[in-house]
Amino acid sequence: MIRGLLFRVVAVLMCLVCAPAVAQNDFPNRPVKLVVPWGAGGGTDAVARMLAALLEKDLGKPVNVVNVTGGSGVMGHQTIATAPPDGYTIGLITTEIVMIHHQGLTKFNGSSFTPLGLINVDPAAVQVRADSPYKSLNDLLAAIKANPGKLKASGTARGGSWHLSLYGLLKDARIDPTTVPWVPSVSNNAALLDLVAGGIDIVSGSHPEARPLIEAGKVRSLAIMDAQPSKLFPAVPTVKAASGSGWISGVWRGVAAPKGLPKAIEERLATATRKAWDSAEFRQFMESRGFGLNWKGPKEFAEFLAKSDTEAGALMKATGLAR
Repeated sequence: MIRGLLFRVVAVLMCLVCAPAVAQNDFPNRPVKLVVPWGAGGGTDAVARMLAALLEKDLGKPVNVVNVTGGSGVMGHQTIATAPPDGYTIGLITTEIVMIHHQGLTKFNGSSFTPLGLINVDPAAVQVRADSPYKSLNDLLAAIKANPGKLKASGTARGGSWHLSLYGLLKDARIDPTTVPWVPSVSNNAALLDLVAGGIDIVSGSHPEARPLIEAGKVRSLAIMDAQPSKLFPAVPTVKAASGSGWISGVWRGVAAPKGLPKAIEERLATATRKAWDSAEFRQFMESRGFGLNWKGPKEFAEFLAKSDTEAGALMKATGLAR
């Protein structure tokens, strides 16, 4: 009798030990949720939906995009970070995760996730109205120096990625960033429309966002904050070519899961993400919309997150954007 009881106890313990392994080997056996920290219809949402369709083919289960907005990206990123680390909730994390905690908006940062792959980087660019008297980046920088406080800029919320891009450029050019008042905007598109209407003088943002107004002849791009010219507008010089400044900045998107993801599930999702990124469908989608393709695997993405966080924190403190 005792022997039988011991056998049953051992059997139960073996089941408990083996259950996680079986679950991991069977992953996924139900739909996966892909959280987007931004609203439907935007660039991040569009990238997420294309990626979800490709992941679904590989994983063999539905991958459902869920938009969780609010708090300048805080709500969506927190939703990803606090989900059970079982692989059934992943998300598209964005540049803001290395910034918002410096503003005291959240306790989460890049180390709060299991990085699966960086998929996209879009450089920032400096836009002015087509009839602006500033024909080059040097013209604009000279006007800012000569008239501190006169020229107003926008592109996103205060302390957002495009704000930081412009302030970093000014700081690198030895110009006090606070001499260019920042007008908060709900989106880069709204800022561009305000630029065209004459409400502001400068917009910091990406070429894909400014493309319709540039092609319509209403906006002129003076420089791109990247090491290489833009594929969309190759005639626009880099910041280094235009002014001598080596400042490079932009926004990025990457796939991540909650921290503590089992290794087998991490590897499965990272492999599926890389396969989607490598596909002709994804590349054609990204290139047709002017989004930059950039891949970093889990280890490199983790290093990128840590480096970006340090750089963002230092710049935000130096320009008074951090709490």
